[in-house]
Amino acid sequence: MAEPVTQKQGRPAAREPEGPVTPLHQPLLHESGLRHTSGEAKYVDDFPAPAGMLVAQIVASPHARGRVRKVDTTKAMQVPGVHAVLTARDIAGENNVGPVVHDEELLASQEVHFLGQALALVVGDSYEACRAGVAAVVVELEALPAIVTLEDAITKQSWLSEQHLMQRGDAAAALATAEVRFQGEVRTGGQDHFYLETQVTLAVPEEGSALKLYCSTQHPSEVQALVAHVLGWQRHQLVVEVPRMGGGFGGKETQAANYAALASLAALKTGRPVKVWLNRDQDMMWTGKRHPFLTRFDVGFTNDGTLVALDAQLFSDGGFSSDLSRAILDRALFHADNGYFLPHVRLTGRVAKTNLPSNTAFRGFGGPQGMAVMEELMSRFCERTGLDPVEVRRKNFYGAAPRNLTPFWQEVKDNRLPRIFDELLASSKYSQRKAEVAAFNAKHPRVKRGLALTPVKFGISFTTSFLNQAGALVVLYGDGSLQLNHGGTEMGQGLHTKMLAICAHELGVPPSSVRVMNTATDKVPNTSATAASSGSDLNGQAVKQACEVLRERLRPVAARLLGVPSESAKDILFAGGRVFLASRPELALPFEKVTGEAYLSQVSMSATGFYKTPDITFDRATGRGKPFHYFAYGAAVSEVELSGLTGEHRLRRVDILQDVGSSLVPTIDRGQVEGGFIQGVGWLTCEEVRFDEKGYLRTHSPDTYKIPAFGDAPLEFHVALLQNAAQSDVIHGSKAVGEPPLMLALSVVAALRDAVAAFGPKGREVQLPMPCTPEALLFSVEKQKG
Repeated sequence: MAEPVTQKQGRPAAREPEGPVTPLHQPLLHESGLRHTSGEAKYVDDFPAPAGMLVAQIVASPHARGRVRKVDTTKAMQVPGVHAVLTARDIAGENNVGPVVHDEELLASQEVHFLGQALALVVGDSYEACRAGVAAVVVELEALPAIVTLEDAITKQSWLSEQHLMQRGDAAAALATAEVRFQGEVRTGGQDHFYLETQVTLAVPEEGSALKLYCSTQHPSEVQALVAHVLGWQRHQLVVEVPRMGGGFGGKETQAANYAALASLAALKTGRPVKVWLNRDQDMMWTGKRHPFLTRFDVGFTNDGTLVALDAQLFSDGGFSSDLSRAILDRALFHADNGYFLPHVRLTGRVAKTNLPSNTAFRGFGGPQGMAVMEELMSRFCERTGLDPVEVRRKNFYGAAPRNLTPFWQEVKDNRLPRIFDELLASSKYSQRKAEVAAFNAKHPRVKRGLALTPVKFGISFTTSFLNQAGALVVLYGDGSLQLNHGGTEMGQGLHTKMLAICAHELGVPPSSVRVMNTATDKVPNTSATAASSGSDLNGQAVKQACEVLRERLRPVAARLLGVPSESAKDILFAGGRVFLASRPELALPFEKVTGEAYLSQVSMSATGFYKTPDITFDRATGRGKPFHYFAYGAAVSEVELSGLTGEHRLRRVDILQDVGSSLVPTIDRGQVEGGFIQGVGWLTCEEVRFDEKGYLRTHSPDTYKIPAFGDAPLEFHVALLQNAAQSDVIHGSKAVGEPPLMLALSVVAALRDAVAAFGPKGREVQLPMPCTPEALLFSVEKQKG
């Protein structure tokens, strides 16, 4: 039997279990891991071109805002190899791809709202022909004044949403009597998704006025719905299939629909397969990013560091259209407390409208921006007062009633942060290393080290309640092998591997007997996006239910073959590829013998499963409810070394302890923790999104936009999963892992602040913007020196 992952072990060797052992809670190979490394794994752009396939290029707006005077396609249609040039006039259905609010045209008709907005689509034999066609389209725009910064939008009262309020207690009165009170601002920047596979859809016409779309999307059902609206069709005329994605991170939750709709429109007009694919520069310039936030706060503490009250106004840059910005802002408000109890709190939020690409979902979905505010306040308070940051954080954790209510009035139950803090302080040797850092800093005037520990409390569920549902279809064959279909999509995160393990566990077969099929809307309909860290929670329960149905159908067949009374069928076990009575394991039957007999006995061999999360409610009007099924917890200790001469830093060591409940597949979960943390480090230290005054993205390729490289990873990286931590009322005791680890990277910012503080006198608050680039750190050091 494979050893479970423990704090003291390194990464265990991944293998398929042998004998009567469940694959659950054990190391397991990623179901596509070998195919990834061999090149066998197929993505949309890897598919052989269907006969007669055309490609397309977008005619993009050269202005951030303007009135459309003319889009003349006459000369473009004369370019050799060009088959069609489509504009808003060619859309038979609704010219809109807004997923929630219908405020986003597919092809601009009267006004453009950001630099790069699609005005037309040139369809041709080759990209060369399409580019020539794009150059031949005559576009006349009347340039209009544009808003390209969040601050300008706030000043001009340019909004995409109304104000959202959450409050408890009397923040104003508590602030008036607070022993320590200060005000300020916190800014967090955008972040490009930088998935390895850019946006792409291949649309293939089928007989009977139908299309099949091979699409890189996290939300195939939404793509199906939005494309149907654009074409003026019903959804049954479209099948959306997702083979796998080369990364998503939220960027393909809603915005894949734009390019799927363009490909579908072109395929319908030409009667031929059409692929719409963006190159890296186009993808970065035209798609939305993580929302930049500006928060203005007024916070109060007692002298010993207990939080008294917080009044905070959160503003996000939504770009030109609504997309998912309102829900993202809500989640930022939900997480502005992080893991700390606020006796008196008033939180408001509003989404600003700018003339930039519409910002969208990104791993954490607003949670990181909200948590960044609270961790910044903790650091600033400790810098001002000289109190121990670990103890200040610890004393403000949620506790027993009445210290167990969030700002939105949900009770915090089973709070694991105190346990995580204690275990991580010990395993990371925090106290010893704190003394070592102080000793190093005393001897080195030009280079300083910093050490910090920060927590994460992250709510799990879609905050739009109806999305908390999932379906599955499991097909069993007479030879005992299975095909597994579920509504989740695979983007490298290992969801298919977890679903495979659940299916194999429930039916007692080896993982090699289960094939996970491509996600498709004709197999599992009306799915929710694979997002909100809920993929395993939702789809896992649906897979489990479908397998239970099949298992119950097989029990009477097995009872006959075993020669036991029908009333004993309930005691039959399925494990290790065998079917047997616990009291008579020597009479075990091969699983395939039972399934073969079931087929001959005319037993139905396919089953669907469905799950919806119970007890999820939230009233936006009152700001109260239970929007989350549970909370996931974690903490990280980060140590940095900072050069006061250049502003460059290195991440010396990171220790993480993450609560994933009873991990379904520990090897997959460890990978998510490591990858999420590094992506968070990128957002907070090196990934800087910059638009110029005309709304042009200056950081639109890897030569100007820096994502973390191998050299940015910690020199020592210790990741452990909290042991003996099974969660009730979830799939096999597990917890979500996709998003929470990203926010552990806030410990790096706190550590960098600690290092900067060492360059100046005690009691001086550090002035350090995010992202903490070398330039920002160098200026911060100079300010700290005074």
